[in-house]
Amino acid sequence: MPLRLVLMGTGEFAIPPFRAILESDHVTTAVFTQPDRTGSGHHRHVNVVKELAIQHQIPVFQPDRINETESLDQLRQLQADVFVVASFGQILKQSLLDIPRLGAFNIHGSLLPRHRGAAPVQYAIWKGDRTTGVTIFQIERSLDSGPVAGKVSTEIGDDETSGELMMRLASLSAPLCLKVLQLLESGTVVLEKQDPELVTLSPRITKADGVINWKHTRRQIHCQIRAMQPWPKASTCLQRHGQATLRCILLKTAYTPFDNSSMSQQQSTRTISTETISTSSGPPGSVRVLQGRLFVNAADGIMEITQIQPEGRKPMDGLSFVNGYSVTDRDQFVDS
Repeated sequence: MPLRLVLMGTGEFAIPPFRAILESDHVTTAVFTQPDRTGSGHHRHVNVVKELAIQHQIPVFQPDRINETESLDQLRQLQADVFVVASFGQILKQSLLDIPRLGAFNIHGSLLPRHRGAAPVQYAIWKGDRTTGVTIFQIERSLDSGPVAGKVSTEIGDDETSGELMMRLASLSAPLCLKVLQLLESGTVVLEKQDPELVTLSPRITKADGVINWKHTRRQIHCQIRAMQPWPKASTCLQRHGQATLRCILLKTAYTPFDNSSMSQQQSTRTISTETISTSSGPPGSVRVLQGRLFVNAADGIMEITQIQPEGRKPMDGLSFVNGYSVTDRDQFVDS
């Protein structure tokens, strides 16, 4: 017999699994999502979960505080078997978790117990993980600590950003979610406890997390730049010889100086010899301009910046930046 469900979510990550549920045989009685917000200039931020619910003619509730009496009464009246939660944005208290007959289950963007917290996708890339995935677990009072009902794993691309990985994980979560609901419906779900010895945390990302420390290794910096996209983006400052310091956003780097995959056609016709690279060492953050390409020294060697965005300007490739801002080997990147 199909399950009666309440869906709770707000962000883009919730869309693929919620759409799959809404197109399944299960009965979605309501969608709970965050209140509508306005940004700068009073522009309304589009709530994609709300729009999806309206398209499927599902009642939408947008409480400021879902744990208050009014919302709890509404949830009890819906008589749901399961609450499905994805990127909701509010902590669920025990009085709420006790309402559904079979429990509340969260869709989380990591392989728990690794990367519990608000930013699992960003931390998976930032910390250099080779593999990540999606975990569906039964929600408990403690943060992301509940028993696991299902997992799916995937490799992280060498140049994949957090935004790209987030949407790929969201797509992977849709069939996993339907599988877990089927197991709950049949009473055959197996809930596995998380290993407390393997717990790592992924707290909310801040703007300060995007500041590059050039004393880190090339791989650490490459991972940090990818992890900070689409927000807050990785930043650094270029101290230019005889000119004002220029704040820059770093968008793409070549992990090794021999990686030509992100060069323009004009750049790819010119290669840089191993001998040239080997003589290009210097203190962390020091700039090397080699055949018009922009390199910078990290803790363990030299890496290429292939896309950079000066503050207030559009993104540009390394060659355009070197030419447009007269970058020389006397310049240096420093913490912004």
